[in-house]
Amino acid sequence: MRGYFGVGVEGVSKPMNLGNLVRIAHAFDASFFFSIAPRLKLSDANSDTSNAEGQLPFYSFAHPDDFRLPLGCRLVGVEITDDAVELPRFRHPACAAYVFGAERFSLSPQMLAMCEFVVKIPTRFSINVGMAGAIVLYDRMMTQGGYGDRPVTPAGGVPLPPEHSWGAPLAKPRTY
Repeated sequence: MRGYFGVGVEGVSKPMNLGNLVRIAHAFDASFFFSIAPRLKLSDANSDTSNAEGQLPFYSFAHPDDFRLPLGCRLVGVEITDDAVELPRFRHPACAAYVFGAERFSLSPQMLAMCEFVVKIPTRFSINVGMAGAIVLYDRMMTQGGYGDRPVTPAGGVPLPPEHSWGAPLAKPRTY
C-alpha cells in the first residue's frame, strides 16, 4: 500500500472512546493521530492498551481554525449527512486524514466545511466512534492493500498478487 493516513477526532469527551480510536488507528498502522477541540487529554485514554503514545505522532489543535495537515493530505470527514458518500462507494485517497465526530455530536459545520470528502457508513443508526473508525480503516485496508477482488465462492480463495520486485536498471550508469 502506498501513501499514508492519519486518524483524528473533533471534540471527544469520553476517555474510553478516545482510547479505542487511538488503539484502532495504531492497529491499522496510521501515520499520525490528531484531536481537534478535545475535552480531555491523551493520557486519559486508558483503553488504549496498545500504548500508541510514543509509537505514532499525536497532534492536538485547540480549534478547527488551528488545524493543519501535511501538504497533499486530503481530509475525509466521517459523518451522517444527506450528501455524504456511502463508504462502499468511496475510493480512499492515497494520502488522507480521517476525522470523526465526538459521541452525541456531529462534526462541527466548520470542520465539515474543511473536509474535501464526507463519507458515511450505511448503518440504520449512529454507531460508536471507535467502531466507526475500525470499519473505515478496515475498508481502506481492503481497498488499498492489494488484496484484489473477493472470491466468487465462500470457500474459494484468490491468491494474493506477487510482491513487486525491482528489475535491472533501464539505463547504464554514467562513467566519469
